[in-house]
Amino acid sequence: MRKVFIVKLREGERVHLQEVCTTGTAAASAVLHARILLKADQSEGGPGWIDARICEALDVSRATVERVRERYVLGGVDDAVLRRRRPAPPRKLDGAGEAHLIATACSAPPAGHTRWTLRLLAGKLVELEQVDTISHETVRQILKKTRSSRG
Repeated sequence: MRKVFIVKLREGERVHLQEVCTTGTAAASAVLHARILLKADQSEGGPGWIDARICEALDVSRATVERVRERYVLGGVDDAVLRRRRPAPPRKLDGAGEAHLIATACSAPPAGHTRWTLRLLAGKLVELEQVDTISHETVRQILKKTRSSRG
């Protein structure tokens, strides 16, 4: 099978990857990905191992080797070696929405209730069209950031 993503390391990249492998300060996944790239290097002077041999030597799956190759070709050494952080999910409530939630929690509870519950507060925010949907857990986390007491 013909490889689509061929790894050809430049000298500076090779030195950097060898440092990642030998210094002992990088994460285990970074060291593993650096070793995969060093073994897969098909430039002059590189070993140019086939994927099956890399899998056997480093005890990884073929998909891992292919994924590291692809990330190197498309994004470079740092993208292939370092972990990608997931972006933070968008906030349900902005500052004004949080202020409205706190003001609602401090107000008198609805008729038939002695105090506000998290589910009542979540329902009230939806009813007032502050948000489309919100869970009681999100309401709890927002209220926990403040020093207010619901009691």
